[in-house]
Amino acid sequence: MYIYRLESSPRMISSYGPFVSYQVNVDANGNNIVGDAANEPSISVDPTNGNKMAIGWRQFNTWTSNFRQAGWGYTTDAGVHWTFPGVLQNNVFRSDPVTNADETGNFFYLSLLVNTFCGDIWRSTNGGQLWTERSPDGGAHSGDKEWFTIDRIPTSMGHGFQYQFWTEFFACDFGGFSRSTDGGATWQTPISIPNSPQWGTLDVAGNGNLFIGGGDSGSSFWCIRSSNAQNPAVTPTFDQVTTVNMGGSLVYGGTVNPGGLAGQIFLVVDRSGGPTNNNIYMLASVRPPGGNGTNVMFARSTNGGASFSAPQRINDDPVNPNKWHWLGTLAVAPNGRIDSVWYDTRNAANNTDSQLFYSYSTDGGATWSPNVAVSNPFNPLEGWPSQNKIGDYITIVSDNTGGDVAYAATFNFNPSRGQHEQDVYYVRVSPVAPVAQSAFSRKTHGGAGTFDVPLPLTGNVGVECRSGGATNDYQMIVNFASAVTVESVAVTSGTGSVSSFSVSGSQVTVNLTGVTNIQRITVTLHNVNDGTSTGDVPISMGVLVGDVNGNAAVNSSDVSLTKSQVGQAVSGSNFREDVNVNGTISATDVALVKSEVGTALPP
Repeated sequence: MYIYRLESSPRMISSYGPFVSYQVNVDANGNNIVGDAANEPSISVDPTNGNKMAIGWRQFNTWTSNFRQAGWGYTTDAGVHWTFPGVLQNNVFRSDPVTNADETGNFFYLSLLVNTFCGDIWRSTNGGQLWTERSPDGGAHSGDKEWFTIDRIPTSMGHGFQYQFWTEFFACDFGGFSRSTDGGATWQTPISIPNSPQWGTLDVAGNGNLFIGGGDSGSSFWCIRSSNAQNPAVTPTFDQVTTVNMGGSLVYGGTVNPGGLAGQIFLVVDRSGGPTNNNIYMLASVRPPGGNGTNVMFARSTNGGASFSAPQRINDDPVNPNKWHWLGTLAVAPNGRIDSVWYDTRNAANNTDSQLFYSYSTDGGATWSPNVAVSNPFNPLEGWPSQNKIGDYITIVSDNTGGDVAYAATFNFNPSRGQHEQDVYYVRVSPVAPVAQSAFSRKTHGGAGTFDVPLPLTGNVGVECRSGGATNDYQMIVNFASAVTVESVAVTSGTGSVSSFSVSGSQVTVNLTGVTNIQRITVTLHNVNDGTSTGDVPISMGVLVGDVNGNAAVNSSDVSLTKSQVGQAVSGSNFREDVNVNGTISATDVALVKSEVGTALPP
């Protein structure tokens, strides 16, 4: 593979709060290629190893031309560093890249040949490092704004099948839908879909049913089902067409993207196996009636696509008809969480400078988290190649803890052109957990009272020096700024188990048992929700019986300190010396400390 190289500059790493965007389209030395353009990225993630990802995009060797090729990059370290080997075919005019992965980690790349509107499928079996063409050039039929999905359901009759649809009136040949039953090597003769939907995507439910989300490029939207596309013995038919209200109209040629879409239609199916299993979700950036800009709107079906909810606005800024919330997309995680990202102009006085924003839902889309900006602002009107757009879509793939996002932005400056240039970026998004305010290890010292060992939330771990008794029991107290709910609690590092936990307003009490000595143990509160954010909160504690001075080692100093307190009443200043927590400091405590001399916390 080969890619034309221009002059270079350091690659862009753009940080915004806790979110870091890494440039993907870099040269062999990891530098930015000055003077090229890259947009319309599609990301795939290996479900067996999240460190391996690949992104396909439209690669323009120079911004002075409309000629574009099928670029791609891959990472093996979770998106921190990217390799850009080249294009699928050198000097072949291609567009509309779509990538996907099967459940074993094979990557697939659907690419459109611009001169014929025919597409072909490529496969990578090594994490996107090398690609092999599965079908002959143009052998996957296709058409403008094509999209495809893979049946990853092991129990489905159509397991491994690939399904594709496209804009029928800009197509390679007749029809708007095709199916491959052999991993993309061959494709059936295209057939038409009811209503000829366009500008959409498709997905497979847990029972193998195929669902297509598309529209008429205006205010009509449909969810279309095929129950028998999974049956290789029949030509697929479409047995359910449901009209979906998305609360507005798709936009082509908007202010922020004059030569392209303000967003297309995304459909995903929940295959979590939980309460939201087989829910169908649709999302689109649409212009509301009477507006100038667009909103990110969402609708869901809980009955197999027979009907959908009223449209729900995900962007939570005050209604402003001049603001754009565009190129919205979504994905659903294996645990049922829904992630959505989009470009947003809410913070721009000129109503065009955009930032990538993020929101998520943990209740099947009934409610959405407060929107969070995850990128620095950029000007989408700069860096155009010889067409006035930054692409027509961005993409996200979600796992149980977050989402992997591929998007285009104009952070790099091209001094020769005097403006910023289009590049492809990767960023990891995830729910922002409520922040714990304090944490303690609590024990009752007989009749002397209850005393707490502080557990710092940052820096050196707090050391619990007191005995856990016959069954090695401890109790953690975690305090938040406001009332919270907690889904579950587990020991995620170290030895011990959670015997019970309780929540009282802003305080969480965790009872532990079987906690062994001489270790660092981490307890994680899962899905902590304070009404505005949800996430996991880990709390760590060192356990080193006899370390009364808390320096992570038991030595003669601890023995001397304990001896000095023998006979003293247990108080807030010396409770650590009551190592056996019986309410008195005695020779028994001294003996216990002596027995532990020479022990230390592991690093």
